[in-house]
Amino acid sequence: MIIMTAREQVLELLKKTASDGAYSNIVLDHTLGNSRAADKAFVTALFYGVAERRMTLDHVIRTHSRVEFDDIDTDTLQLLRMGLYQLMYMDIPESAAVNETVKLAAERSKGYINAVLRAFIRSGRKINYDGLDELGVLSVKYSCAKWIVRMWSKEYGMEQTEKMLAVSFGRPPVYTRVNTVLCDADDLVYELAEDGVKSDSISECCAEISGTGSIEALRAYKNGLFHVQDISSQRCCEALAPEPGETVIDLCAAPGGKTFTIAELMNNKGTVWSCDLYNSRVSLIKQGAERLGLDIIQARTGDASEYDEALPQADRVLCDVPCSGLGVIRRKPEIRYKRKDDLKDLPEIQKKILDNAKRYVKPGGRLVYSTCTLNRTENEDIVEAFAAGNTDFILREININPIGENGGDGFFYAVFDRKQLYG
Repeated sequence: MIIMTAREQVLELLKKTASDGAYSNIVLDHTLGNSRAADKAFVTALFYGVAERRMTLDHVIRTHSRVEFDDIDTDTLQLLRMGLYQLMYMDIPESAAVNETVKLAAERSKGYINAVLRAFIRSGRKINYDGLDELGVLSVKYSCAKWIVRMWSKEYGMEQTEKMLAVSFGRPPVYTRVNTVLCDADDLVYELAEDGVKSDSISECCAEISGTGSIEALRAYKNGLFHVQDISSQRCCEALAPEPGETVIDLCAAPGGKTFTIAELMNNKGTVWSCDLYNSRVSLIKQGAERLGLDIIQARTGDASEYDEALPQADRVLCDVPCSGLGVIRRKPEIRYKRKDDLKDLPEIQKKILDNAKRYVKPGGRLVYSTCTLNRTENEDIVEAFAAGNTDFILREININPIGENGGDGFFYAVFDRKQLYG
């Protein structure tokens, strides 16, 4: 059995994500199972760091390379990114960052990699922004596609844009939603402490945790005392305001976090119809509901954009639609580099789901539209068009949570109440 060094593991992970297009968090979780704790920390920091800072690193490579960027082979490019990241963002001696990176290179590339890294060191390890406009500087500095920076600066202002970009690096907080059917936040904090996990109550329903290792291995998790859910997502469920005994539909539910929170807010009384397009993802909802002891959840397959006569009229309907995910770039760094064209079909899908969702809402009921993106085309434009075309629905609230505000992910939701029918 060949045992790879930590840097060799990072190189293999970077090559895999580049070739397969897989999300970095999924690839990493599948790789680190048998690694030592010290190696896990280093591999995680370097791998995520390179993924997050790729655009910045590539700008530095272009600045100091005598080889055209597009002519650099994949392995050499990944090693250059690794070496530069260690020099720029990690507390590692220059000699170790350079020498350990060069060791991993093919013989033909060793001299070239050494030359680029040494040239950067001679420059004072500073990024050269010459020739870039203001948006270009932000794009390079914060490693985010320029079209995203331009859109955010136009919609939210330059100051808010830079603030969101600045907090989009590093591992984000991990929030738990307390299973209030079984315990409260103080009980959960105590149970987690028994497993050596640090946690802080945010509210009676939410706690932030750290130092967990494998969350699935925790006794509190196995016993159904919580599920992991970002605080912004929790607030969206609270805005839906489900009551015990009601009928609720969650149209785009997998992997089930919002469904579970809704059922807990209902004190496990009533019915929650939890729908998703794929059987494999519906199975995740069923497994989670069973672990949490939430037996009011009816998980089923269904296309959220098409009316399902088997579903009842509901007091509350949530449609957390497929979106570009720009609000979660600190969790999925690949989203930083999406092309604008990747988003062009989303608004039509989102409109179709929202138009279908309204058909399930009882008179006097509530409809919530939500996304984990920050993009007017997918958010306010959809909501405002719906409000204009459906006068039997009253727009009660629009909530925009910028990345990092209140510690949460970037998130959007809008609350509609359907008018009562009289006569």
